[in-house]
Amino acid sequence: MKSIKAVVAVAIALPVLAFAQANTPRVDQRQANQEQRIDQGVASGSLTQREANRLENGQQRVDNMENRAKADGVVTKRERARLHVAQDAQSDRIYAQKHDRQHDFNHNGRVDRPRRR
Repeated sequence: MKSIKAVVAVAIALPVLAFAQANTPRVDQRQANQEQRIDQGVASGSLTQREANRLENGQQRVDNMENRAKADGVVTKRERARLHVAQDAQSDRIYAQKHDRQHDFNHNGRVDRPRRR
């Protein structure tokens, strides 16, 4: 009787543990933060629509990587590390695009560049 209860307990616990290992709250939160940075850049005019589209595509690639990592139910340390590296690279791209000389401050779809002195 005890062995049957033990088998049932293990059978119930395994899927729960597998789901917990596939959970990536830090990755998800960082994705949300980077999406917000892109949206803020468009709203302020520091990102052109073309730059924002490119950055959104990069975010989608990272999201696809995360989905592939979660597909088997377990996100390994190596997969997590690759996700973090991809997010670091995407974060650097967002920073670079927000701080380059291409702007759309008046939101007319044309690139506004300050005059050189």
